[in-house]
Amino acid sequence: MTQNSSVKYTYEEQEPIERIKRLAKKFGISPVGLLSLVILLILPFIPPFNQEHLLRWLVGAALIAAQTIAFDFTTGYINVVNFGFAAFLGVGGYTSALLAVNFGISPWIGIFLGVIPSAVLGFLTGILTLRLRGIFAALMSWFVGLALLGLTRNLTELTRGPLGLNAPTFLETASNRPYFYIIVAMMMVTYLTLRWITNAHYGLAFRAIGQNIDAARASGINPTYYRVFNFTLQCAFAGWLGGFYAHYYGILTPALMATSHTVEVLAISYVGGRGSIWGGAFTAFPFVFLIEFLRSNLTELPGLHLILYGLLLILVMIFYPGGVAQVYDTIRDRITNRSPQNQSAAAD
Repeated sequence: MTQNSSVKYTYEEQEPIERIKRLAKKFGISPVGLLSLVILLILPFIPPFNQEHLLRWLVGAALIAAQTIAFDFTTGYINVVNFGFAAFLGVGGYTSALLAVNFGISPWIGIFLGVIPSAVLGFLTGILTLRLRGIFAALMSWFVGLALLGLTRNLTELTRGPLGLNAPTFLETASNRPYFYIIVAMMMVTYLTLRWITNAHYGLAFRAIGQNIDAARASGINPTYYRVFNFTLQCAFAGWLGGFYAHYYGILTPALMATSHTVEVLAISYVGGRGSIWGGAFTAFPFVFLIEFLRSNLTELPGLHLILYGLLLILVMIFYPGGVAQVYDTIRDRITNRSPQNQSAAAD
């Protein structure tokens, strides 16, 4: 009786822990990831990162990190590169800014309303282009992005074109620290939502389509449905993040929607590791700090960061096609294999 009670007590004691582990696995939260998040949250209080210009870099890095998460959701899973990604980002930003300027709608509400046109345009683009394959789908999304960029430049009565559209900011403060925590929260919502979807049956369908679309169709998967759903969700999150951009920087120009911005997100996502979701976000912070340092100290060499992106992409494709995520997995596997438990198991 005592032994049974002891066993039952131990099981009941372990059950909440197992539930937490299952929940963490479902949302892709690891101990290393949780530790990295804690470090990130306290970083703005640690010198020299508490300086305003470095805080601004941190905000920019977190914004790029969130974008790479959304970008990798499509590129890494259904194997379609959305070269118009920056245009959908701009649509959300311009929508939120115009609602605030013309109708007095709060930026806190506008960033969610900006999701709607980005998602609708993403849905229509998906229907038109994602029946195509490979480079053709990527080119069609690029053409849509170029068309949206052209409209933004030419509809000067609405968007003010190259002159720039002034947008109200979220907060009446000169400090960048509150904005850092806002964008980190948005980054985590983006990550947890998309990780939860990829860990569900949708993720299996996405991977099957990305690896072999014909085999996926033969298995009973509707490639068009899953691809359009994936693409639409990516564009919706892009629009949401575009709203933050508008109400943080306070000004919008068509340059936000340029292909070069998409290339920047693409490069960081690929270096971080396609299909990892977290790899690009982790890589964004050192990358953005390096790029901002080069821009600040090598002003006579504009465009140097694009050359750096190209070189790093070449190195990654040659030595580590899986990017930073593959490096992490390799190190983790080596540590796991050298642990005393595994060594004793192998000896047995």
